[in-house]
Amino acid sequence: MPLLFDHSKLSRSAVDFIEEANIDELLENTKFDLGRFAEVLAKSRSKEPLSPAEAAVLIAGAETQSEAIFETARALKREVYGNRIVIFAPLYVGNLCQNDCKYCAFRRSNAAEVRHTLSDEQLEAEVRAMLRQGHKRTIIVFGEHRKYNPQYIADCVRKIYAIREGNGNIRRINVNAAPMDHEGFRIIHEAGIGTYQVFQETYHKPTYAKMHPAGTEKGDFMWRLDSLSRAYEAGADDVGLGALFGLSDWRYEVLGLVAHAQHLMKHYGCGPHTISFPRIQPAAGTDLSWAHTFSDHVFKCLVAILRLSVPYTGLICTARESAEVRREVMNFGVSQIDAGTRIDIGGYSQLGETQVSEKEQFHIGDTRTLDDIMRELLEDGFIPSFCTACYRKGRTGQQFMEFAIPGFIHKMCTPNALTTLQEYLSDYASERTRAAGQDAIARELGKIAPSAQKDELIHRLDLIEHTSQRDLYF
Repeated sequence: MPLLFDHSKLSRSAVDFIEEANIDELLENTKFDLGRFAEVLAKSRSKEPLSPAEAAVLIAGAETQSEAIFETARALKREVYGNRIVIFAPLYVGNLCQNDCKYCAFRRSNAAEVRHTLSDEQLEAEVRAMLRQGHKRTIIVFGEHRKYNPQYIADCVRKIYAIREGNGNIRRINVNAAPMDHEGFRIIHEAGIGTYQVFQETYHKPTYAKMHPAGTEKGDFMWRLDSLSRAYEAGADDVGLGALFGLSDWRYEVLGLVAHAQHLMKHYGCGPHTISFPRIQPAAGTDLSWAHTFSDHVFKCLVAILRLSVPYTGLICTARESAEVRREVMNFGVSQIDAGTRIDIGGYSQLGETQVSEKEQFHIGDTRTLDDIMRELLEDGFIPSFCTACYRKGRTGQQFMEFAIPGFIHKMCTPNALTTLQEYLSDYASERTRAAGQDAIARELGKIAPSAQKDELIHRLDLIEHTSQRDLYF
């Protein structure tokens, strides 16, 4: 079958770094050794990224040493990210798709899926509905279809940034869309996107070929594997990678993600800004009886191992997972979640109605409102954050890594997290959430030593609470 993409347009670092034989050998022959296990944990605690071979040592210890893995990941997460949890919401713009992935409701052969692309008016209605909830950050999601070309995506980005509703506006737009060539990535970068995200889905090549039929655009493993490299070369500030867990052995996917992060760091001096690890979920018109399912405990182990393997990277746990599971993994790995999520096309402007499964890519596990999630986070001791300051101050890409790897990014981000929290409390929160939030702000202020910056932070919080001034970031 001829390739659908011109491989002369791959990145300058293009190489197939997923060596099946090497990964298989690591998984088969890495046996648990307490001394080596302790050495790898110590390296993680020093905030150094792990190699796939070192991550395999943690995988080998997961069955008997999970508590040690959890505790080390918990400590590392506190040091690198503090108690902040970044909040965003996905916005599905259209579900047309040229691919035929066997696990996805968007696949072209799925007659049960209701196809729709938001009109300009519907896109605006969706954004306004999100803003009325209190959202400030979004990731816009597209099926992989020629209609959703780079210029179309860039136009959507500009339209969304221009919308204001009351005191609110979307301040960071990330993009999840099909891999592009360098020119396509330049077009969406110039529109002002935040992170470009694409999932390899599975790093296991036989499974990849089985799930993505030959002759479809997604069937080209190398074009997809190389996409984040092309994005960096085209000027992208940040990229996000991920795998869909349940397509293959979870251990293989963890090592694939670690290898991908290592490749980006080696060639671009900057690893991924985020890593996602969604578990496969049922979808309308889709049979998943073949899926490689595993327990919630194993899921928690893989999240903790990813935290230890790539300490500088934000870990995203989506609403695919239940509220209970998300609550647990935020303690030892996860730093970003979506909240108040609707993934049916047009769902935000139809709040109060049941999500339409025939317009979804998959079913979600956490259907709570943004306010309910905000309140739980606050009551659990977290600081929910809508901060976009690093992106807008140029602290992205390699510069972000320079801040994040030593582990003091949370010292810069806490003041901005508090100001965005105060915005939510003043403009959108229920009475109970507002009370929990004010208690949290007072608690966090008590942790900050006296300084000119603390005085300025208190002044900004007061302005937000008592005036219409917003977006006061450091």
